[in-house]
Amino acid sequence: MARYKTKAEKRQVRRYRIRKKVVGGAVRPRISVYRSLNHIYAQLIDDAEGETLASASWKSLPKSFKGTKTAQANEVGKRLAAAAEKAGIKACVFDRAGYLYHGRVQALAEGAREGGLTF
Repeated sequence: MARYKTKAEKRQVRRYRIRKKVVGGAVRPRISVYRSLNHIYAQLIDDAEGETLASASWKSLPKSFKGTKTAQANEVGKRLAAAAEKAGIKACVFDRAGYLYHGRVQALAEGAREGGLTF
């Protein structure tokens, strides 16, 4: 029996398990989330073509933005939804990349839904 020692290795196992099931296409691209210690990034990926259709990150927020990391994630989700709307995307699938659907990952998803994406 394999024994996973670090938190990162456990996340990789969860990430691979999720990616076996979640596939994005041109009609419903995949929202890929990356959460670092201080920031959050998200992009819409068409897995069939292997290209990024839209993206948003904490870098796209104005310097005057004040708020917690959860509020930051919510705003990134809204900006991702706006970028998706410009690209003509309304529906997608959510790939949490091995992170728990809680806290900042959940806030990003809710922000994307508030912005008009459906998943």
